[in-house]
Amino acid sequence: MSSNTEYIVLDRQHLLVKSKKSYAKVNIFLKVTKKRGEYHEFLSRFMRLENLYDEVKFVSSVQNDFVLEGDFSCIREDNTIYRSYRSLLERNLKCDQIREFFRKFKVVVDKRIPEFGGLGGGSSNAATFLQMVNESCRLSLTTEELCQIGETVGADVPFFLYDVECANVLGIGEKVEPINENSLDLRYKTPNIRCNTGQVYRNFREKHYKELSSEKYEELKTISSKEFLETSDAYIANYLCESTVELYPDMKQHVKQGWFLSGSGSTVFALR
Repeated sequence: MSSNTEYIVLDRQHLLVKSKKSYAKVNIFLKVTKKRGEYHEFLSRFMRLENLYDEVKFVSSVQNDFVLEGDFSCIREDNTIYRSYRSLLERNLKCDQIREFFRKFKVVVDKRIPEFGGLGGGSSNAATFLQMVNESCRLSLTTEELCQIGETVGADVPFFLYDVECANVLGIGEKVEPINENSLDLRYKTPNIRCNTGQVYRNFREKHYKELSSEKYEELKTISSKEFLETSDAYIANYLCESTVELYPDMKQHVKQGWFLSGSGSTVFALR
């Protein structure tokens, strides 16, 4: 498990808090490889942003039901943390023990990762929550077992569960191959444009669909992220870029030379 988990006693309120950073990510590249029913399989290089993260906290509190607090744009039932909680209970993993724990602790998320930015904030929150529950409730689940739960919540969750700086992510997100590469020093910005991932993928499938060749597939898996960014552009790097710009024309001014699109947008990033 990640070493950034810590216990803090707040002197004034005498509350026990367990806190863990929940990092954002960018997609150095994102290539679709084939269709799987209504889904798209892809090959993508995920890189963690070391200086952009939410904080997930378990704060001592007394309540009868699961309590989740944070500046979220969705209702509780759609939140990735709540869905992770329900998934744990549905798998009958020490349900009574988990329920009892969350009668004594509420979940509080300090949000810093912009939503609708292609940064994986929701998936990262879910992964961090699952790791914290696994540790706090002594579930003794392996990373692979946590990933099986995480896959039901979001495609990007397994990457965050591996606690690595960089990895190739394949399939529909369930296959994570960590690579020996440190996070790059990147500039990034998130325009106030709410890109809808589902719409971007549908538009890609209907108007811009293409697949990565098997020759390029093997080449991309081994290329360094820095070399790739230095020899590519946004439209080559991310197969969703054209679809995103078509649906959200204001993105065109942000997807310019040296800047790359993360996921389905709207965050763009560049090498320093």
